[in-house]
Amino acid sequence: MEKNNSFFGDKLRLARLIKGITQQQLGDLVSTTRQYIHQLESGSRQPAEDVLFALCESLSVTPSFFNSQLGNDVKPEQCHFRKRKTTPVGLANRVLAYSSIFEQMVMYLQNYIDLPATNFPEFGHDNTKYSNLEIEQAAESCRRLWGLGANNPISNVTRALENNGIIITQFAGVSEKVDALSVNRKYPIIVRNDAKESVCRMRFDLAHECGHFILHDGIETGNTQTESEADKFASAFLFPRAAFYKEFPDFRGHRLNWQLIYGLKIRWKLSVRAIIYRANYFGLITAQQYRRANVWLNKTGQSKKERHDDLIPEEPSELLQNTINLLDQQFGDSFKHIANKLGIHPELLSQITGIGYEAKPGHDNIVPLFSCT
Repeated sequence: MEKNNSFFGDKLRLARLIKGITQQQLGDLVSTTRQYIHQLESGSRQPAEDVLFALCESLSVTPSFFNSQLGNDVKPEQCHFRKRKTTPVGLANRVLAYSSIFEQMVMYLQNYIDLPATNFPEFGHDNTKYSNLEIEQAAESCRRLWGLGANNPISNVTRALENNGIIITQFAGVSEKVDALSVNRKYPIIVRNDAKESVCRMRFDLAHECGHFILHDGIETGNTQTESEADKFASAFLFPRAAFYKEFPDFRGHRLNWQLIYGLKIRWKLSVRAIIYRANYFGLITAQQYRRANVWLNKTGQSKKERHDDLIPEEPSELLQNTINLLDQQFGDSFKHIANKLGIHPELLSQITGIGYEAKPGHDNIVPLFSCT
């Protein structure tokens, strides 16, 4: 007999997408057909008890996961993919599913602990395209609002974003397949790619996604224009124009001083490639110098990892880990308990949050293990 009349099929689809499998693959896992899985997801059938338990085992969820409607899941237009048109549909759907569960966890945490409020500058714009000056002004406005100073390096970009309401994480099994991406909802989320070896590139990625939040609220991104605008915002945010004009000499008609340029990289924690791009952008080097500089970086094996990257300290995300630790200390609410509230296994929550989980006798142990597998 068919049982469990409180089973919601949209939650089954969500769990399947998190797993990254098709209806046929899920049917094979639970010894049923693709058609039957489709009927369960559409709500036209309810699972028998043995099928329900098989689904839970295969998808790393509990029966309670299916007892409530999905509600306000993350929509594609709310997610800023770096290369929207070329991102595989299956991967994009998996990211949206991860984000929906992740947001539910953040909402749960907010019930107990006040997370930093979202604090973005108001930057109204009636047109669909920004001028270069407007982008520079938007970045400067953000720095002022956040108290980062007008002409000094940002010591820790991750902390600056988290202090102003942006939650930074990585999705194991997904993050290493895409560049940094962001989800613009009540709780702005940046999903970063920790597989990148350069901290400078990571900082730039975070600033790029911050640019989407400020410049492209309600605008579908992923095209050449919006990505270029976010890149320009990141450059201006990390190395403001006034400081750049002051510290980068006019090299037109002169040889580039690589020692000076690498010194600026270490001081501003911005890649050499981004610095010479900005120098060309402001007309402080010629187009020929800019081309030669890029060719030299490629020939010397610095296309992905540059010299002195090891001198830039890492910036691990802290907000989520610290919040979960605080919740555990103040309320005895463990990582496993949070997972139970969401109706998923702790191992799946670990995968969604990027926070390592290892069960120990009598208690839960939370380890800051930021890695993608």
